[in-house]
This record gives sequence, C-alpha cells and structure tokens, in this order.
Amino acid sequence: MQKKKLIKRILLLVVVVALAYGINYCRKSFPIISGYGAKNMCSAIFVAHRNEQQVREQELGFAAMKLGTFTVDYKDSSVTGSVFGFCKYKAIYRKGLGATLVSEMPEDELRKQDFNLAQTPTINQDTVTWPMGNKITDSIPAGVNQAKLMEAVNNIFKEADTTKPIRTRAVIILYDGKIVAEQYAPGFTKDTKLLGWSMTKSVTGALVGILVKNGQLNINDPAPVPEWRDDTDPRHVITTKDLLQQSSGLAFEENYAKSCDATKMLFQRSDMGAYTASHPLKDKPGTVFYYSSGNSNILSRMVRQIVGDKGYHKFPYDSLFYKIGMYSAVMEPDESGTFVGSSYMYATARDWARFGLLYYNKGLYNGQRILTEDWVAQTAVPAPASEKKEYGYQFWLNAGEKERECPNSPADMYFADGYEGQRVFVIPSKKLVVVRLGLTQHKNFKQDDFVSSIVAAIN
Repeated sequence: MQKKKLIKRILLLVVVVALAYGINYCRKSFPIISGYGAKNMCSAIFVAHRNEQQVREQELGFAAMKLGTFTVDYKDSSVTGSVFGFCKYKAIYRKGLGATLVSEMPEDELRKQDFNLAQTPTINQDTVTWPMGNKITDSIPAGVNQAKLMEAVNNIFKEADTTKPIRTRAVIILYDGKIVAEQYAPGFTKDTKLLGWSMTKSVTGALVGILVKNGQLNINDPAPVPEWRDDTDPRHVITTKDLLQQSSGLAFEENYAKSCDATKMLFQRSDMGAYTASHPLKDKPGTVFYYSSGNSNILSRMVRQIVGDKGYHKFPYDSLFYKIGMYSAVMEPDESGTFVGSSYMYATARDWARFGLLYYNKGLYNGQRILTEDWVAQTAVPAPASEKKEYGYQFWLNAGEKERECPNSPADMYFADGYEGQRVFVIPSKKLVVVRLGLTQHKNFKQDDFVSSIVAAIN
C-alpha cells in the first residue's frame, strides 16, 4: 500500500510539474507566435503585395506557426493572430509606414498618429540607366566568366533536399557596379519588396554615419541616451561606437529559441529603444562582444532624438534611400513611431544591391557624398571586443585569421546579414557586390560555398 501511495504521489507530482511547465511555456510562447505571425503576414501582404496563400505556406509554414490562426482583413489593412483563441495580437498597415504590431498602445491611438512622411520622387526608373534607374545593358565586362557565374547562380536556386528547402528568392551580382547576373524564383520579380530582417541594422549604421558626416554626432562620446544622462549611472560611459560595435555591455538576451529580451522587445513593447535602454549593465562597455538587436534599436531612437520628430520620418528617405535610387525601401516603426532599426525594412533586391554599392563606392553615389570614405573604411574594421574579428559598424566581417565564417571567401569581404539567409556581400578586392534573399528556415544556406563560387567566376 505504501508503495502504491508513493507511486501515485510521484505521478501526481510529475503531472503537476508537466502542467506547470506547459502553462509557463504557453504563457511565454503564445504571444510570440501570435505577434510574429500577425506582423510578418501584414507586412508581406500590404507592403510586399505577396500572395496570401504563399505567405501561409512559406513564412508561416513552420511548426510553431502552425499552432496559430491568422486572419487577414483587407478592408482594415490588418492581420490578427492568436493561438487556440488566446494571446490575440493585431498588426495594422499604414501607408508610408508599413506594418506595426499593436501591443501596448490602443489601436485607435496608433491609427491617429500623424507623421511628416517623405514624398517618393515621381521618376520612372525604367527610363533611367542603372544604378539610379533600372535600364541595364546586356554586355558583360571583361574579367567575368559568364558560364561559371550563371552556374553559381543556378546552383543556389536548386533544392538538394526538398524537405529542407533553402528557398532562394532573388540573387543579384554586381561587378564593378554593373549588374552581371540577376535571377528570381517563381512568384518573385525585380519589383518584389523583400524583408531584410537584420540587414536593417546595417542601414541603421549608415544613418548614424550620415549624422556623423553632418557633424551632428561624435561616436566616441557617451551615447546621447536619456536614461543614461546622469554621469553617476554606470551606463553613462557607453559610447555610440560601443553600440555600433555590439559591445555596449548591457544585460540583454538575444535567443530566438525561447522567450527573451529580444522577442519581448519585438513583439510586446511599444518603444523598443527605450525598453532596451532600461536594461542594466552586465559587462564593462567596449570589452565584450554580444550581438544584440536592442543595441540597434537604441541607435535608431538616438537618430530620432537628434534629427527631431519634424524631420525624422523623412530622414532615411531623403538623406539615404532616394539619393541612391532606393525608391522601394520601407522602414517600419514600432508603436512609439521609431523605426525598428534592428529588423524591419523591406526593399527590392535591386535596392538592396544599391545599398551595397554605396559601400563599395566608399560612400560616394551618383556624384554625391552620402557617407565619408573614412566611415566606410571604419565600418569594416573589427570591433576590439570581437575576438574573431567578425563585426564592425553594424556589418559582419570576414576579417579574422582563424574561425572565419567564410574561410574560402576573401578576407576583405563584409556583409549585411539577416535572418533566414538575407545577405548583401561587399567584396572590394574582387569588385563585387552580391545580394541573396530567401527564406532559409533550416540554416542550410551555405554562404561560403555560394560566395566562393562567384569569386571563382572572376578572373
């Protein structure tokens, strides 16, 4: 009898523990599932004008998302997501701003926001030559082996394992500034806007660089963050450069396999920069490299505070995008109105290539100086705290002598890197800018093989 009672108690304890774990998992995970699905479907449909069924099958087709229910309201320009009816989240589309997830602010208040938005230039890019326009020539420059190049491009569109597709959607290769290869998957064209995810960090880095060029910011000074203004605050010594180099020392966890600071920031906070800035210090600033989307959103909020609300929402467009022909670009804000500088920017593959070309041209574009040559050079200098020499100013580097991410690719290569295989590679020594956009959910995009096969086609 005693043995049976003991077994029953153990079983009851196991059930209670399992139930508690399950409830805790649901409490933390369901909001992420609802928020992620609603926001990304809203952007894909209303910003990128994608087919709803394709988005459901691909973007929302992996295991966790299948727990959610997502409803598109075309009249309301919104998407609502929930999990078994719980944790309902809604994302709304606003013209000129893209999609924003409703989390801590009433929806009607969010919809009433009125910002001074940029006016897209009325230019028919099909009548203007590349790079400001879309007219390109068929001639291939000397030094490019066209057969090898096309083989490399075709290979990245092949699905070696259909159970784990890499889903390459777009590839563009520039040689010495000219388009020498371009290819799209079925259903995607040169006019399809695609999400850059963390490539947005590199754009945020460029916006900071423009402020530096204009004399509005010194990155070696303490970062102008209101929460750290008091010189007795240990965070006061964090510099803008520390933020750029992902060495702020803030206690911020970035782990998308679970609920963490990064997921709370992206899906449950109205002011992402303020949320991150509120975190305490964990390490001495400038001494430990830790990749954090929070750092990038602090930078984005800093840009807003420096530029001012009157000009902030026009700033990326008038100071960067429109000057280099990126007319498709859309940066999306959080509820507070600050651009989500870590993650949420859409643009066509050609426009992502234009962004890479700006860096290849050392900050000069169409006769205009957008970034200083020194800023571009410093962008590719490894952060002192990055032991593998893998990071600069919001760009990843291939500079290390050991444990390089791409050991078979040139050491001077640096690149914007986004979730699910978004890349803009800049390789000055080979006169190359390479863009690859896709939906690789199994981490099986072999970027070193891809880049090295392109480099092999350059004589």
